Amino acid sequence: MHPMEKEEILRVEALRKVYRSGTTDLVLFDNLSFKVSEGEMLAIVGQSGAGKSSLLHILGALDTATAGEVFFGETRLTALNEEQAAEFRNREIGYVWQFHYLLPEFTALENVAMPLYVRGESRNKAEKEAARWLGEVGLAERGHHRAGELSGGEQQRVSLARALVTKPKVLLADEPTGDLDNRTADSVFELISRLHADYRLTSILVTHNLAFARRCSRILSLQGGGVEEVRPESLSPTQG
Repeated sequence: MHPMEKEEILRVEALRKVYRSGTTDLVLFDNLSFKVSEGEMLAIVGQSGAGKSSLLHILGALDTATAGEVFFGETRLTALNEEQAAEFRNREIGYVWQFHYLLPEFTALENVAMPLYVRGESRNKAEKEAARWLGEVGLAERGHHRAGELSGGEQQRVSLARALVTKPKVLLADEPTGDLDNRTADSVFELISRLHADYRLTSILVTHNLAFARRCSRILSLQGGGVEEVRPESLSPTQG
């Protein structure tokens, strides 16, 4: 391997996803093949209904493809049973969704610590690590506020801290700024970019915001059941 070449972290081979609707088969995508290198910040764009979220779910072992393979390093995701897939997700992947899915009756600190509780970490250790991550997302002072008392932007920052508290290699984000106003969305995207760099993450973002997509290191466009590489400069920053 050339010293400047990045190691491949994810490989998708001939991926196909079909949904059965009554007597009809809906082919979301077919024969998708691409690679993601370690450290990349990859945007996946495409029209609504193109299958972007379904693709992200398959990459994160939350869903299975109809055909094809996904390799995460040496791990063949398609070969994992449910228990193995859950263990893989907990160890390797951090997720951020358009809606934050925080537990409103718990504090910000408890929400961030939740994945560590699930892992069996002691309360003291889990909450210490959660507090550090709340600091990383600029919410050190908000730890004891219930999630339901936070603004939309703050809730999304908490969900980002929760995604990264387990030290995953890969961050998967599905429209992470889609529920926020433009100014708040911009600050959350900036935060994702900074944490991506600081923690040497590999990040895959589904986004309809083409201005944000332009700021990623690579863009894949999902359309017509296939995928193509798009040059960032070919996307208008005013779209999305």
